Amino acid sequence: MTHKLLISRILLLAFLLFGGLLYGQEADLGEGETLFKNYCASCHNKNMKDNLTGPALGPAEANWADYPREDLYSWVRNSQALIADGHPRATELWNQWKPTVMTSFPALTDQQIENILAYINDVYTRPAVALDAGGSGGQTGQGAGIDNKLLFGILFAVLAVLAIVLARIIANLNYMSEVQKGTAPAQRKTLVDILTSKSVIGFAIFLLVVLGGYTTVNNAIHLGRQQGYQPDQPIKFSHATHAGLHQIDCQYCHDGARRSKHSVIPAANTCMNCHTAIKKGSTYGTAELTKIYASIGFDPSTGAYIDNYESMDVAEIEDIYKKWISDNYIVDNGGLDAIGEKVINDEWDDIVSSLTNPTKKTIQGPIEWVRIHNLPDHVYFNHAQHVAVGELACQTCHGPVETMEVVQQYAPLSMGWCVNCHRQTEIQFADNEYYQVYEKYHEEMTAGSRAGVTVEEIGGLECQKCHY
Repeated sequence: MTHKLLISRILLLAFLLFGGLLYGQEADLGEGETLFKNYCASCHNKNMKDNLTGPALGPAEANWADYPREDLYSWVRNSQALIADGHPRATELWNQWKPTVMTSFPALTDQQIENILAYINDVYTRPAVALDAGGSGGQTGQGAGIDNKLLFGILFAVLAVLAIVLARIIANLNYMSEVQKGTAPAQRKTLVDILTSKSVIGFAIFLLVVLGGYTTVNNAIHLGRQQGYQPDQPIKFSHATHAGLHQIDCQYCHDGARRSKHSVIPAANTCMNCHTAIKKGSTYGTAELTKIYASIGFDPSTGAYIDNYESMDVAEIEDIYKKWISDNYIVDNGGLDAIGEKVINDEWDDIVSSLTNPTKKTIQGPIEWVRIHNLPDHVYFNHAQHVAVGELACQTCHGPVETMEVVQQYAPLSMGWCVNCHRQTEIQFADNEYYQVYEKYHEEMTAGSRAGVTVEEIGGLECQKCHY
């Protein structure tokens, strides 16, 4: 452990011990945990070390150490107001995370905020527990958490031993009682007799039913959830390059997000808006872009779409795209050698395997991307409602896709996650004609008796809103 890390942890521990005395009564970690889960966990990583929809929260005081404590309280209660006032730290955070707006929590007291901060620091200073290599499920950046399975296993074993000892003691007491009465059997019950008795077997069956029911319900709750799911796609499309480096707006490709229920997966002709001109990728050269051309029937050598492409056989298609790959290899390497021949054949084989499968026999036709985000059939979700009306940033649900080489499911997309968001998220009322019907709320906001309106307050928790 470095000296800096050691000093920082000592300072954080000192805050935990004395922070409550400096800023009111002693911090309540239990209440802090409850408040964090209710108000913060939908946007901030629970390990307090990694970014999520919002920044990592630990250590809680480090980023605000140069400002009065009341500024931090004001930030939690209404971040946008502090930004509007030109507060240096608030402005800095906004520039880093805009357009994601932090939910306001005007009802939180100073002590409640202190409890949350104490809980954040408590989690932040806990020793990290490494994830099992085989059990991470492909999740990254979500925090390890403390695994209590070993503790529960030990506790169960101790209770089992105590139960056996207690059963043995009861059997001996019963035998002594029968001896006094003169009705004792010729032989005492052995441990095997006790463990195979009707009462013990009945209890064991009862325990198995309870454990089985718990396991079934717990697994059913998580059925279909795939947070961290990151499948390989037929084409190595980098969101980090397109959305990050080149800053292409999400809705340019996923144009359905602002006008329909579905965000839609872009067709190949959307890709061709740029890639009729940009024919070689910065990372993979011709390898991945040629798959797009082969799927839609564009000849990059001539810069034109191929006539009657749908009716062409595999050999004809192979000649067209192998020529394109070969010509580029020659330009890049000054000639064609044995290595070049292998590159050409490998790229063509990859094109065939990526664009065909047991249900799609031909190279021609739409690219069959692997779906990542998939809600259950009984759940209704409308992208346009959230993107166009609610003005939510895509990163609110999908995380920082502009940093992802391979996209993964970032949020749990569970019912609890959605409900918490509806409880906490304030609606964009200002200059939003969609919400003009809520005259009472507009009057209260104009009068100053109301700071904002959450999704919950306009019926966002009604069952029928999300379930048919």
